[in-house]
Parts: sequence; structure tokens; C-alpha cells
Amino acid sequence: MFVISMKLGKKKLIAIIAVAVLLVVGLVWLLMPKDVREDTAPVAKIKTTRIKENADRIAFLNQYGWEVVSEPAEIVEVTVPKEFDDVYENYNQLQKQQDFDLTKYRGKRIKRYTYEVTNYPDADAGTVVANVLIYKDKVIGGDICSTQLGGFMHGFSQDS
Repeated sequence: MFVISMKLGKKKLIAIIAVAVLLVVGLVWLLMPKDVREDTAPVAKIKTTRIKENADRIAFLNQYGWEVVSEPAEIVEVTVPKEFDDVYENYNQLQKQQDFDLTKYRGKRIKRYTYEVTNYPDADAGTVVANVLIYKDKVIGGDICSTQLGGFMHGFSQDS
């Protein structure tokens, strides 16, 4: 009969456990049905920084699937109010739903670029525009809205 003894240090034990966990996780992932694996795949992150020129703003909107007229219909410099009234609170709620937050820009001067959307799926929506709010070459918020009386407003995502 053979007896083998070996000393197993903490570092080696942790390494062996880590490798075993990785193997189990990899095996579980491989055994998952393909459609489940695709649903859990990481989603591409929307680029919101280094938005310096018109082409960058258009590319930002294209990430959400929007096609727009190549030149902005309007460029306006606005100041985010230091105190939000009910309208700004509601608008900021929309921004928070899409991972933006205007509260840290209170009192700051920002630019709003407005583009006409050319591929909005609802033909009855009338003229639809995309508003992109920029502060120091970074998108800090915005919306897609109808210019019709009693129109709509939602976030950049076509699902919102």
C-alpha cells in the first residue's frame, strides 16, 4: 500500500478552488441552450463621451436606431435651473430612466441640439425630433418627442 502526503498551502488551495469554480461556471454556460446564452450576452454600451461635432451627435442617436436629418434644426444654449420645479423634476425622472441625471448639472450652461427624426415608426406622430443635451463634450440627457400639440416624449431607446 502506498501513502502519499503533501502539504497544501492556503494560496494553492484558493487557486485550486478558483479553477474548479471557473470550470463549473464554464460547463454550466456551455450546457445552457443557445437562446438563453444569447439573452445573457453583454449589451454594447452606448457611447456618451467625446461628443465634439455634429457627426458624433448623429452617431450617438444612431446607436439607438434613430436616423436624423444631417444638420440640427436648432442649437440652443440653456441653463439648467438650480432649483427644479415640477416640470424639471418630471423631465429628470425621464433622464434617470435612461441612466442620465441632470441634478449634478444644476446652474450649468449646456447646449441642446435638436434633430428631426426621419425613421420614427408611427407615421401619425407628425414631426418627431431628438433633443440631445451636451455638457463639455458629454451627453447628459435628452429625449425623443413629437412636436404636435398633445404629442409625446420618451427616452432615446425605441422601447421606452
